[in-house]
Amino acid sequence: MFNSLSDRLTATFKNLRGKGRLSEADVDATVREIRRALLDADVAVPVVREFTGRVRERAMGSEVSGALNPSQQIVKIVNEELVEILGGETRRIRLAKNGPTIIMLAGLQGAGKTTLAGKLSKWLKAQGHSPMLVACDLQRPNAVTQLQVVGQRAKVPVFAPHPGATSSELEHPAGDPVAVARAGVEEARQKLHDVVIVDTAGRLGVDADMMEQARQIRRAIVPNEVLFVIDSMIGQDAVNTALAFDEGVNFTGIVLSKLDGDARGGAALSVASVTGKPVMFASTGEGLDDFELFHPDRMASRILDMGDVLTLIEQAEKSWDKDEAARMAKKFADQEDFTLEDFLAQMQQIRNMGSMKKMLMMMPGAQNIRQQLEQFDEREIDRVEAIVRSMTPHERVAPKIINGSRRARIARGSGVHVSEVNGLLERFAQAQKMMKKMAQGGMPGMPGMPGMPGAGGGARKNAKNAPKKKAKSGNPAKAAQERKDAEARRANAAKALPTGAAFGQQTGDFDPSQLNLPKGFDKFLGK
Repeated sequence: MFNSLSDRLTATFKNLRGKGRLSEADVDATVREIRRALLDADVAVPVVREFTGRVRERAMGSEVSGALNPSQQIVKIVNEELVEILGGETRRIRLAKNGPTIIMLAGLQGAGKTTLAGKLSKWLKAQGHSPMLVACDLQRPNAVTQLQVVGQRAKVPVFAPHPGATSSELEHPAGDPVAVARAGVEEARQKLHDVVIVDTAGRLGVDADMMEQARQIRRAIVPNEVLFVIDSMIGQDAVNTALAFDEGVNFTGIVLSKLDGDARGGAALSVASVTGKPVMFASTGEGLDDFELFHPDRMASRILDMGDVLTLIEQAEKSWDKDEAARMAKKFADQEDFTLEDFLAQMQQIRNMGSMKKMLMMMPGAQNIRQQLEQFDEREIDRVEAIVRSMTPHERVAPKIINGSRRARIARGSGVHVSEVNGLLERFAQAQKMMKKMAQGGMPGMPGMPGMPGAGGGARKNAKNAPKKKAKSGNPAKAAQERKDAEARRANAAKALPTGAAFGQQTGDFDPSQLNLPKGFDKFLGK
């Protein structure tokens, strides 16, 4: 979503590189480009004005003028101000001390409240809670059925005593949403659920009837959190909608849905600053697992193309098989061969983490290769897995036995060309060599280093090119003469050295004995 904004800001900061000192004109030009980038991203004008004002004030102060690298200091200032307008710090759900924690969802129709209720319930379940969903959207056709399906996928119970509208919004609802909300909370309390998520009705626009219904539900259940679900793609209208809902139901937090869309993303940068309410969660895809806690500092890093390595690590820890990792670590330590079976297991581990594109876009500098990442076909991993699975167990352990006929059979079994099988085997052979080098203590492609066993061939190469040392003569008289000649050469070289310190010539006589140097060391001082 923030690709365009990220590209503009990154290009702006590139113009500052190499400048030892920033003039007022440099700061004004940078702030002007930042202002244009934010306005193009649909950020609200008051937010842009306040943001650029703070950046300019700090950039013109001693904070930048005294910095060793002014351009990096500007990036640091922009990063800190972005974190501030995104909410400042991570805000988590406030859990109730007694009874179930009640979470009420509110927002416009089409913002994704019902799907998000399932995502939030699954996320809370993974945190060790026992959530229950309550279907209070009785106006939208099949909204109750949709929530039941989402709850079934998330393996979370749904309280839905009334089916709601099934054919048209003009149909009179079968039940009272306020009564359903109150009964749902009581049901959760009796069945010992510690979290209740109430899905309320939305409308195509903000109207008095919808707000009054939401206020009645809030008064009836007294929720611990009221989350305003907003579509990240609606642009400038997000601010007006958020202000209307804040006035109507006084929400406590914001959830950004459809953050994976291709819109400009101004809503995410505007709503928190205008309403003063924190962004708590973000929906980043269509799957139930595409849901994450919102970290303002990490989002600012993504926008500035600094990456989000912490989120990447958290995803890896959540999905990585610890037993498989321990097995691979032991195999690596024992210097065993890396086989295609191991390769297949590692690929499955990576697949469990989610989309490769999303993971790679979290790496620092990913914007520079965004075009290549967008062209990357996720199905390529499926094709590679199909090739490996078309091999026999013996072929996976000993790929050297795979001759021409075996390659043709594997290609037919996986539905690919023989050239793709050849390419995979060549890449695997290179990876196998690299793993073997690393297991032996060296790093492939690097010159040999003293004391590092198994390092690259750089040491042997340097030794080959080094001048050969002259062998000692077997004649005692000749050897004695060679020693005398060597001593004479060292004495002449020492006399030729300039006397004086590194920071200026010495004046007057200098006696090395004053330094208490080891015996024989004075000859290196030209004395």
